[in-house]
Amino acid sequence: MQTLKDDLRAYAKAAGFSQMGVCRPDAIPEAADRLAQFVASGAHGQMGWMAERMNWRGDPTALWPEARSVIMLAESYTPDHDPLAVLDQPDRGGISVYAQGRDYHDVVKKRLKAVGRWLLSRAPEEQIKVFVDTAPVMEKPLGQAAGLGWQGKHTNLLGRDLGNWFFLGAIFTTVDLEPDSAEVSHCGSCTACLDICPTGAFPGPYRLDARRCISYLTIEHDGPVNPDLRPLLGNRIYGCDDCLAVCPWNKFAGQAHDLRLLGDGTHRAPELAELAGLSDTEFRTRFSGSPIKRIGRNRFLRNVLYAIGNSGNAALSLQVEPHLQEPDPTVRDAAEWAKSRLSGD
Repeated sequence: MQTLKDDLRAYAKAAGFSQMGVCRPDAIPEAADRLAQFVASGAHGQMGWMAERMNWRGDPTALWPEARSVIMLAESYTPDHDPLAVLDQPDRGGISVYAQGRDYHDVVKKRLKAVGRWLLSRAPEEQIKVFVDTAPVMEKPLGQAAGLGWQGKHTNLLGRDLGNWFFLGAIFTTVDLEPDSAEVSHCGSCTACLDICPTGAFPGPYRLDARRCISYLTIEHDGPVNPDLRPLLGNRIYGCDDCLAVCPWNKFAGQAHDLRLLGDGTHRAPELAELAGLSDTEFRTRFSGSPIKRIGRNRFLRNVLYAIGNSGNAALSLQVEPHLQEPDPTVRDAAEWAKSRLSGD
């Protein structure tokens, strides 16, 4: 089995994954209680799916009792530019690095399936199940248990050889593979990720209140954003990379293997004026194959209007005016807020 594991790791890296680790399905016994506390506090906001199937999410052994191993794989998407530079361009929109290229769900899942098929070719009597952020699987704790990295003070997974720009995929299997040693935190006294957060979304180290997180507010949150938080969004229109970008461990991060994940630059810093004019059809066409398409035109337009309101550029009022008559009340509210901000009311 050790030879099989070594060969599997070599195949996974040849296929494009940056790292691979293995853990047992029962390797994260503390996850269930931590998840329950997070949900009980209401810090998950509108993400009601976190409260669903909590027995599966908190206990991977319940998800598939026959599984003997969890193969965790990391795929780097380290940017080739400074992701915070766009914040100094108020007339342009800030889009999280992970969403600037091809939808990672599609890219990573295809690669995971290829690795899984290879494993079954060596162990045809066994079974696998492949997961990429689409099932009740707590990838980050499993990634730490498999030795890929540790959950930093910003709650994201980071590694000494990966930084924190990487996607996670999981292969549950009935193959009994030797587990790797779990990783421990190497954050030390650093608080860079906590200090940079514009909205104070971290009540403390290793704790996140999603209700104040810009990634949550611009992607998951439905309806109007709290008016007190809107100015703090700046020009971020889809996600936020601040806490990831300042992590000092990124200096050791490897480059992305698949350039599709980085995109061609189209979504790096788009003009707000252009985005505000997109019809529903134009929105779907422009963001075809991108995770941005998932939130729909109205939620995206809400974010763009908040960014315009924060731009300080009165000339952008021309792009706001048409949306004062939008059928969607949230978009209409965002337009009214943007107009008021730009007029100084």
